[in-house]
Amino acid sequence: MDALVSIRVQPSCARSLGVSPPQTRFEPSAKPLFRHFPLRSTAIRPAAASTEKLRASVIMEAGGFDYEGRKFKSAEEMWTEEIGKEGDVHKRKEWYRQGLGYWEGVEATTNGVLGGYAHVNDADIKGSEAFLKMLLAECFPGGGRDRDLVALDCGSGIGRVTKNLLIRFFSEVDLLEPVSRFLEAARQSLVPESGTAIENKATNFFCVPLQEFTPDVGRYDVIWIQWCIDHLADDDFVSFFMRAKAGLKPGGLFVLKENIATSGFALDEEDRSITRSDTYFKELFHRCGLHIFKSKDQRGLPEELFAVKMYALTPDAPKRVHNTRAKAQANRPGIIK
Repeated sequence: MDALVSIRVQPSCARSLGVSPPQTRFEPSAKPLFRHFPLRSTAIRPAAASTEKLRASVIMEAGGFDYEGRKFKSAEEMWTEEIGKEGDVHKRKEWYRQGLGYWEGVEATTNGVLGGYAHVNDADIKGSEAFLKMLLAECFPGGGRDRDLVALDCGSGIGRVTKNLLIRFFSEVDLLEPVSRFLEAARQSLVPESGTAIENKATNFFCVPLQEFTPDVGRYDVIWIQWCIDHLADDDFVSFFMRAKAGLKPGGLFVLKENIATSGFALDEEDRSITRSDTYFKELFHRCGLHIFKSKDQRGLPEELFAVKMYALTPDAPKRVHNTRAKAQANRPGIIK
């Protein structure tokens, strides 16, 4: 009943934030798949990286651009300009404050959180469902049907992904969202007219920014992170995953779904976010000590939008439960090097 549908508002809640949450295009996790400027502008994109497995020092030297066409020689140059040097607390807080402010001005609807692209909702959910089913089948005996699985929806926004996807596969789903107005809309949409949460599945609603959240130890089988991690600076990205690893149950995993730049990165000054390349992400996964278990490109989105990719990430190299020994050996993930 009401006890099962609780909103946990911590001091760092968006409404009283000093550091505004990495306002993510929260929707699937509250944020849209696309940035405010979703068009692929090949004219101002940096040259492709010469190799896929760039080390940290090389990644930091990879060039990028913003949506005004301004170029950066490296990610390090961009981050120094945007959040200051180490110890510049004020400038970092301002980055997150402005990002949160952008999303607080967006309407709490599917069209709002998806940046005017509500029509891609079905394709997004369809792609996510196929990926999730594959992961459940390979990571949990019986596809998880014989156990009570628990998920965390990061950047949940108005609950779009929870309601259309996660609630159908998990016994409990917690929602994490820094925009209080979005979170309230999610709570309302997940509670039927009877006043009871949908099969008591939507359990906790956390109004906390991603970079400040620490999950309960060993609570989640899957932590779903969609269209929100791009609001985190690299060091906060790593810190989040290092904390969140403790929130996974043994055998649990992360699912990260995000926009992908052709190479380097693309900075959005308006909503304070950064679209990273696949190579950039892989270097950050390495820093987090995460393994790529599976990855898949999202299909069926409008051509003018950024490419979108899904990654299944694990703290340890997992064993698939239904594959043959030979196949499992061939597909066994390894730490990114």
